[in-house]
Amino acid sequence: MAIRAGHLLRERYELTDRIAVGGMGEVWRARDLLLGRTVAAKVLREDLLGDAASLARLRAEARNASGVVHPNVAVLLDYGEQDGGGFLVMEYVPGEPLSQVLGREGTLSPAQLLPVLAQCADGLHAAHQAGVVHRDVKPSNILVMDDGTAKLTDFGISLGAGQPALTAAGMVMGTAQYLPPELAMGRPARPAGDVYALGVIAYEALAGRRPFTGPTQVDIAMAHVSTPLPPLPDDVPPPVRELVTALLAKDPAERPPSAAAVARWMRALVAADDATPSADVVPPSPPPSRPERRWRRPTWAELAADRLWLTVVGAGLALAAVLALTLGTLALGGDQPASSSPETRAERLTVRNR
Repeated sequence: MAIRAGHLLRERYELTDRIAVGGMGEVWRARDLLLGRTVAAKVLREDLLGDAASLARLRAEARNASGVVHPNVAVLLDYGEQDGGGFLVMEYVPGEPLSQVLGREGTLSPAQLLPVLAQCADGLHAAHQAGVVHRDVKPSNILVMDDGTAKLTDFGISLGAGQPALTAAGMVMGTAQYLPPELAMGRPARPAGDVYALGVIAYEALAGRRPFTGPTQVDIAMAHVSTPLPPLPDDVPPPVRELVTALLAKDPAERPPSAAAVARWMRALVAADDATPSADVVPPSPPPSRPERRWRRPTWAELAADRLWLTVVGAGLALAAVLALTLGTLALGGDQPASSSPETRAERLTVRNR
């Protein structure tokens, strides 16, 4: 299957111009001849035609992407195979990759960045709810439209619930610069890893550089594991710094509990002019104040009830006094073991209280 302008996929989608090239496929702008609309088509690279493993991964991408339906995720429209290759058809997003935005602007302010990443977190939460871990969250896989809408793309190495392994034992999938520490150590992919990758993007956009680097991909991956997080620039507001630090925690358990929590935190910072939320939950309301009580003359029924209550209390106090005298006699009497001593009793008390 020759991949060039004018080629037809299943006699329906006509490739018009190439948008991007990835490790496994090429992304083209295409024309849906049946519905008369512009779409994006990802086709398997020519050098991978007939490769069963690559085709299996493309099928897995289609399966995972088809289960994620959210305004901040590029919609999968179709999937097909022909001539030893395969293709995905997705909605065409007329936006700019965040990687290009960062390349042009250098850095972004929190007010510019957080609304974009909050949308990505929303999309990731939808994926996680569908049982899919993206595993390749990075600026080039985030498209930003002119109206500010952000869309997450490229589920090429995503992992679905119950999906069989498509990589060799010991192989780590992901981009080293955005790889969570647990994946670098060979642990299973979890939603917390996607949250970490959002933190790397946030750090990069605010500081103008990635937090971890190295001469090789392996060095970069291991830096995520063992190198302390470098401080952000002083002009980053403390509440935003707190957020990014939480996202980049080495321990997944110390990161925000979900992508949805990340989105709420980011929007709270924007809404409160970078004020940090104290917790992920709404603080409890103070207890209502008691109404002022005014004295009134008691009724005869209430006085009778009070007399009955006093009688019962008096009888109870008398019984308590009798019991106290009885117990005091037993405590001072000879019903303890002969070998028991004050020290022994104190030791037993200490052990019981430990």
